[in-house]
Amino acid sequence: MTPFDSLIKPEITNMKDTILGYICTKYNYDLFSNRIEVWVTNSTTFKGCPSISFVPTDGLVLKYVQNGNRTIVAKKIEDTKENTSYDVENQNIVDNPTFLAAQINSRYTTIPIFQKEQINFEKITISNQTDSINKTYRFSNGNIILKKINIPKEKGNYFLKLREWSNGDAYDRVGSVFTIPNKGTSMMDAFKNGLDKLPFIVDNNSEKYQGVIANENYVPAMELMRFFTPFGVSHFNNKRIIAGYQWSDSVIYKQDVTDLITSDESEMWIGVFIGNYDKGGHKVSLDLQFYPEPELPNTQKWALPMFNTVNIMEASGQNYGKLFQNDTLEMNFTIPDSVSNLELIFTTTGHGGWENGDEFVPKENQIILDNQPIFQHTPWRSDCGTYRLHNPASGNFPNGMSSSDYSRSNWCPGALTPPFRIPLKNLKAGNHHLKVIIDQGKNEGSSFSHWCISGVLIGNKK
Repeated sequence: MTPFDSLIKPEITNMKDTILGYICTKYNYDLFSNRIEVWVTNSTTFKGCPSISFVPTDGLVLKYVQNGNRTIVAKKIEDTKENTSYDVENQNIVDNPTFLAAQINSRYTTIPIFQKEQINFEKITISNQTDSINKTYRFSNGNIILKKINIPKEKGNYFLKLREWSNGDAYDRVGSVFTIPNKGTSMMDAFKNGLDKLPFIVDNNSEKYQGVIANENYVPAMELMRFFTPFGVSHFNNKRIIAGYQWSDSVIYKQDVTDLITSDESEMWIGVFIGNYDKGGHKVSLDLQFYPEPELPNTQKWALPMFNTVNIMEASGQNYGKLFQNDTLEMNFTIPDSVSNLELIFTTTGHGGWENGDEFVPKENQIILDNQPIFQHTPWRSDCGTYRLHNPASGNFPNGMSSSDYSRSNWCPGALTPPFRIPLKNLKAGNHHLKVIIDQGKNEGSSFSHWCISGVLIGNKK
């Protein structure tokens, strides 16, 4: 219940207008930096407004204008002959913050996937029975959690919301939320039966890279969201208490993944990977949030995972993406006749080395499609200091900086890395050839640089 006298008070002007035959007076409101002009008539027995935020207590609103560019005007007034009453006294009354939360949450659907599930390093027993809906499976020595879920069939937008806590691991780690496409051989075969089940490529140094590129019988894991854990959020908060530093309880990452969830799916596998070798590791909660949009066009989405060097089976021996020092990632692919309006969703982050490694040195990325460059960029993040309060276990240096402050190759501890969207609207159906070239640095002793890249081709089905 909101008392009328608690609402914001208007500035009543001398300006008049006639709407539906009623003389109206202009009221002005200032609300959250918005200028609201409300036209009120006192000549009816009714009182009210289309918005509860600015209800005048002395009349009926027939028109309001927001910031001079959005107008709502009454078209008619009619008596519906209905006598509607509300039994207010016998209802449970909640405070306004609780009401607002319930109101917002009622507008969309939240599908809980994981609730404080552990991702760590330990020997686990793998079940070959992986067909159950809404059951959590763990793979690759605990570094991966996976679940099959049902998804809404209505038109709308999908967001992933991930929350992460350290459960003992103090370091920043690569994290990935992914789905396993239901086509031919997949990462699921490797989860259950080992890396030998995956196709592989060999670089110019004869190193093997398992499950990296798609072919006729295999598609890699399709990355939905790339994130990076901070240095020890939550677990280490009380181990480094500093005046003026209010450490975060956890880190929340949220990303729009609408274009990566195709409209012909009713269920899908969703997994979370955090590469670590700590017994306590991390804990995560993951929700898929669906926001209905009935007015969206009736278009079917199409998605093809092209390549993925994020070694989500790192703890099982899957190689790091370090082939770019001496080689190029190349692949052939085919676009069916039924697909148009194509884009490449490309995510890239550089890692490894010490002060001269690719993590801390800008390196150019190039993508060549059918011998034509379509992307040439040096990915870099200079905003990592923004996330300092996510990183209680970050190392501090004599110059006053902390490790989490340093700029990096397109990632920061405790932050998302959004993908690049590369338009390919003129790409025709048929066979094509793609190359990814990265100026990867040389090894420093036992330390090597490597790149986590993933690419998904998306479009619309005709």
